[in-house]
Amino acid sequence: MIRQYELVERVRAYDPNVDESLLDRAYVFSMKAHGSQKRASGDPYFLHPLEVAAILTDMRLDDATIVTGLLHDTLEDTVATYEEVEALFGNEVAQLVDGVTKLSQLELSSEDAKQAENFRKFVLAMSNDIRVLLVKLADRLHNMRTLHFIKNPDKRRRIALETVEIYAPLAERIGMQAMKTELEDLSFLYLNPDARESIVTRLNFLTEKAGNVQERVTRELEETLKRAGIIAEVFGRQKQPYSIWRKMQRDNVSFEQLSDVMAFRVIVDDEDACYRAIGVVHGAWRAVPGRFKDYISNPKPNNYSSLHTTVLGPERQRIEIQIRTRDMHAIATFGVAAHWRYKQDAHKIDGLQYGWLRHMVEMLENAESPEEFLEHTKIDLYSDQVFCFTPKGDLITLPRGATPIDFAYMVHTDVGHTCVGAKVNGTMVPLSTPLNNGDQVEIVRSRAQTPSPMWENIVVSGRARAAIRRFLRMQGRGEYHELGLKLVERAFIRAGYNLSDQTLEPACKVLSMKTVDDLLVEVGRGNITVRQVLEAEFPGEKNRKDRRSNIMPVDGTYAIPVSGANPGVAMTLGSCCHPVPGDRIVGVVTPGKGVIVHTIDCEALGTVTEDPDAWLNLSWEADAAQHGFHLASIEIRSHNEPGALGKISTLIGKNHGNITNLKLTERSLRLFTILIELEVQDVKHLTEIIAALRTLTVVESVDRVRS
Repeated sequence: MIRQYELVERVRAYDPNVDESLLDRAYVFSMKAHGSQKRASGDPYFLHPLEVAAILTDMRLDDATIVTGLLHDTLEDTVATYEEVEALFGNEVAQLVDGVTKLSQLELSSEDAKQAENFRKFVLAMSNDIRVLLVKLADRLHNMRTLHFIKNPDKRRRIALETVEIYAPLAERIGMQAMKTELEDLSFLYLNPDARESIVTRLNFLTEKAGNVQERVTRELEETLKRAGIIAEVFGRQKQPYSIWRKMQRDNVSFEQLSDVMAFRVIVDDEDACYRAIGVVHGAWRAVPGRFKDYISNPKPNNYSSLHTTVLGPERQRIEIQIRTRDMHAIATFGVAAHWRYKQDAHKIDGLQYGWLRHMVEMLENAESPEEFLEHTKIDLYSDQVFCFTPKGDLITLPRGATPIDFAYMVHTDVGHTCVGAKVNGTMVPLSTPLNNGDQVEIVRSRAQTPSPMWENIVVSGRARAAIRRFLRMQGRGEYHELGLKLVERAFIRAGYNLSDQTLEPACKVLSMKTVDDLLVEVGRGNITVRQVLEAEFPGEKNRKDRRSNIMPVDGTYAIPVSGANPGVAMTLGSCCHPVPGDRIVGVVTPGKGVIVHTIDCEALGTVTEDPDAWLNLSWEADAAQHGFHLASIEIRSHNEPGALGKISTLIGKNHGNITNLKLTERSLRLFTILIELEVQDVKHLTEIIAALRTLTVVESVDRVRS
């Protein structure tokens, strides 16, 4: 166990101005707070926050972050309170500890909504202070190093899956390559132990077979560069098992087909030496075409800079070589933590040039739900990248396979919304064209353009998908709002009320709607009926008889204008076929329900009793159409375009029909299917409405639903 003075000395080694008193207080407070608590290994629990703090010192982080590492579990697992931590260690530390505490339940489980909501909190917390993520990564790293002490194999696998899907990609995004690699390999041990063991065995066999080839290649590289006047530090390494396995999966190749399982890093004094070194390497050994990447001229979004090349190197082996300066190497290893001391506001999102994090916050704002946000984020976290340029030379980083639409949304949401075409390297291309590294992209815009639902199948970036979905959702919301307003207005008029005199606030409260707009949208979507709105707005509506005989009471037993049944028998119109005056009808005596009236061609009749005494020949009374309105059901297939719902509802209203309920049953990029229940006088009235709907250009087909 690291002792108190040892922890202070570790920090003092890189920060002479360390606040020794602060670290001492945190050490003692955490040890006392955790008291006799034990880890799964049987060790004192305090060892965990101590090891987390030690990992943070390896990153050379500031006092507040080290203290947060010591205290990160106190609010969740001990009796310590936020107020107590704030009083002893200040507001900055208290907020950091609280931020990490709120993320402690981020787990992959069957409760997808819970996991997604916690991830949403995670992004918000680290966007305010990136140190929250650094502490959480250190916490996860130590937990993964001790995961073998957890006895439940399902729990080990769940934690490993969460690590490789969430934490390792986040570590990579902030440039912490060493931590990302270790997290992945530790996860691999539990997610696919057989595959990992196979790869490790083959790597060991290659090492034994080739002898000290790594040492020989390192020495030859150093000597070759030295003869060219370049002093460099060279060291080699085998690629990690998880990295090898992922490449085998991605490229669909066997282990034997991999030819670059060794990688060498060349560390030089300055940037000029990097470019001179790459020239020497390419002059000495044959370069593999298409494998040279210049991340110095075009750094990755996490500020990673280096020159990458693959050559047929010494001993005729294919090897990967990375050339960088010492500062570049520090950033490649520790990412944001490497230059912490040089940025006064390094913990703030605006103090970092990590556009991906700002984009994640934008996706958070555009997503309809935490689950949708998690979906968009994972798309971006797991994607390889391509680098493209604007006409002005600005670098835009995109997921591999991105299209000009992705590019447009990465420039600005408004550019994406108004994109009508694109020039790639000066040539007009379809918007679905995949972009390649180095492409120069010019977006052609039109203010008349709006996003198409088809774009969702074209884009690959989470940012673009989130923006498109939000636009379409808001556009659809407007249509639902308009339809809901018309439905409520008609219901109020027929019940004898004036909607303009009502605020609908009582109905919002009863139906748990935040705003009147939300209420109307839900009515338009069919999630809330106008009857519910009436009864919520006017509580007396539940108990009073309807002012119109044509509105069926909840139990459906009002006097139906048909003849052929005994007087006094309860009668109900079948909800399966919605008979209306003019239909040929039949009655079925049903125990406990009286007589149910069906249309003669209702499909439900095939499943009812065959007892001839239960069947009644019914007919509508001569003035049935004058008794009021009756429910009918129609199915409309409409083109999926702006304003379609509004046109349909307006036309039904103009033809004196009244929509009482509707439901979207199917939706595709081109069409959507909507089931509408509406009040009509008789079959003739219904036929007129159907004929009128078929004249609309947005309508593909209209059919009455009889089952």
